[in-house]
Order: sequence, then structure tokens, then C-alpha cells
Amino acid sequence: MKNQIVRTAIFPVAGLGTRLLPATKATPKELLPVIDKPLIQFAIDEVRAAGIERVIFVTHASKTALSRYLMDDARLRERLIRQGKPGLAEVLRDTALDLHDTDVIFVTQHDPDGLGDAVLRARDYVLDGPVAVVLPDDLILDGAGCLSEMTAAYPGCGCGHLVATMQVPKAQTDKYGILSVTRQDGRIVYARSVVEKPDPEKAPSQMAAVGRYILDPAIFDALARQGPGKDGEVQLTDAITSGAPTVGIAGFRFSGRRFDCGSKRGLLAATLFRARADPAYADIIGEAAPVTNFIPVG
Repeated sequence: MKNQIVRTAIFPVAGLGTRLLPATKATPKELLPVIDKPLIQFAIDEVRAAGIERVIFVTHASKTALSRYLMDDARLRERLIRQGKPGLAEVLRDTALDLHDTDVIFVTQHDPDGLGDAVLRARDYVLDGPVAVVLPDDLILDGAGCLSEMTAAYPGCGCGHLVATMQVPKAQTDKYGILSVTRQDGRIVYARSVVEKPDPEKAPSQMAAVGRYILDPAIFDALARQGPGKDGEVQLTDAITSGAPTVGIAGFRFSGRRFDCGSKRGLLAATLFRARADPAYADIIGEAAPVTNFIPVG
């Protein structure tokens, strides 16, 4: 029986965040805050909770601020302690990646050749077994932690490729990879393929793949064989589909709330959602309208 323990998580973070310009001209989108917590920190916390041993950041040479944020800064912590701010120093220590507990690797993607290309660049550094792919700008709040739910469900799903899935309005299917569904068993949605950004009139379902994946190692051979697809990029969904006959594909309906924080609307919605949950912001939020589970792309 193949190893089904997920030990590696890949973070494709080389994108330039064009939907959030000009804010992302000098600041990586992954460092944009939802109140006081950067998007990348939510993703790191989710990966830690899932027991991941190694994280691989596929990044761009222009995004050096990411590595500075992710790693511990002992000098800054010491300065804060001297200034009488030991609590803040402790927060910085706790949020930084601990190299004693987690392997951290940085890989460069020089050109934006697609999500599939970014995943392939991590191939030489993954540990044995299936790998997780985490997109930090797909923020998933509430619930037990999307990746933890998926790693728990993965051994029993019977498929090598498991993708986080949610239902979207038919008019929005051209913004996502859409599952061609064959059947559903509880939270598991079985599929014969994933179609990248189909026209709403041709979409095989309304079940969309969002930014969490657990993938059989066969994904790397599939990506290596694959040429450009939709938008001239190497599409991860195409490689997942090519594995349907041999390893199988399933979606996982997670329990949390997903926000597309690669968009201005999604980032604002996530901020409002967190603010409404914190009494400290009650006087600012007032009677604002509730945030729904689905945040449109735009």
C-alpha cells in the first residue's frame, strides 16, 4: 500500500498580484493583512495544524520580503524586549517558521508560466508520499482547518488527487477549474475530470476547485509531459485530469468559509468577516450587511 501521509506542502507564491495593484507593486499579495494577520500566516497556521513536515515556497526574485517575514528575526525580537514589549516579541517568535520542527525550502520561478509550472519546480524537494498545494490568497476561515480536514479524509477517499471543492453560481464557472462530477458520497465528490475555466453554458457542473490540493506524486510526471493549456500557461487542472484513469480524482467539500483574497472584494470581505467576529471592532462595523460564504471574483 502506498504511503498516504501528507508530509510536504507546496506554496506557489511567485505571482505578481495584478488584481490588487497598486497595493502589490512593492508588497507581495501574500503579505497583505486581514486586519492584523497577513494572508501567508493563515496558510502557514493551517499547514502546521495539518502536521506538515516540509514547506516549499515557489517564489519570484522580486519577492524577498516573503522570506524575511517567514523566518525568525532574533535581532528584532531582542530589540522589542529591550523596549519593554516582550509580548510582541513572543508573537513574532510564534508566527515565524521554526526550523527545528519544519523544513523550509525556497525555489525560484523566474517567469509566470502557470500554477502547474510552479508545482513542477518543487519536484526535487518533496518528501515521500502525496503532496499538498496551498494557495494563500484563497483564505479559508472557520471550520476545523481545510487542510486538516482533507488530510484526514484522503486515505479513505480512494483517489490519488483530492481537491478542495465548493459550489459556485453558474455564471462564475469561467473563473475556476470545474469538476465533471460522477457521484457524491458525503463530503467526497468524485469526478472524471477538471475543466479549466469553462464557459458557463458548457460547464460540466457548478463544483469548483479552490486553493487546496492533495496530489499523488504522479502529478510531477504528468506536469513534465504537459504543454501550455488555457491562457498559454501550464495548468495544474490539466495534469490532474490526465491522472483520472490511473489515480482518480475527487473533490472535498470543506466546512470553512472561502474568500478570494487575490481580489479587492474578497480581501475586503475577509477583513469585514474577521472584524464582525471581534467585539473590539463592534463600534466600527455597526450594522454592516453579513458576509456570505461565496465571495465573487473581481
